Amino acid sequence: MEPPEMINAGDLVLKRWEPEWAPEATAAVRESLPELKPWMPWASDGYDLASSQSYIERSVESWAAGTEFNYALFTTVGDLIGSIGLMTRVGPGALEIGYWIRTPWAGRGHMTAAVRVLTRVALTLPGIERVVIRHDAENVASGRVAEKAGFVEHERLAVEPTTPAGSGTEILREFTP
Repeated sequence: MEPPEMINAGDLVLKRWEPEWAPEATAAVRESLPELKPWMPWASDGYDLASSQSYIERSVESWAAGTEFNYALFTTVGDLIGSIGLMTRVGPGALEIGYWIRTPWAGRGHMTAAVRVLTRVALTLPGIERVVIRHDAENVASGRVAEKAGFVEHERLAVEPTTPAGSGTEILREFTP
């Protein structure tokens, strides 16, 4: 199972992460820390170029291993506006989508469009019957993206919070064709 390395999505392009994008990825994360830190365990004041380089290296390794397929999210004019990926960690027959968007591009429908296209791609992969998104119950923005992309709430799970704003409740949403 291997999704395409590049996906055109109208006004957006999803591209498999490449090492030369690490400086811009660092800038995107640092610019978006106020919105990312409450929800993303990896988003911290210490996030730097080495952090981006490490993430991209892990993304390359995970792609080769077939466990994660992470994409940089670009506008058609080449602005790096976020990241989105497919993960196999939810078990057989399913892929999980995770995402974040750079603050200046939030609220414009870009991530919803990216989730929709990546969901369509995921469901064309051999053996994939459903796609899952998990988010903290208090992370309203991620929940809205999932809902607008056609994901429905399937389950609420009690979890140990791993982020400052974590509520201890994780919502599992599914998209099943």
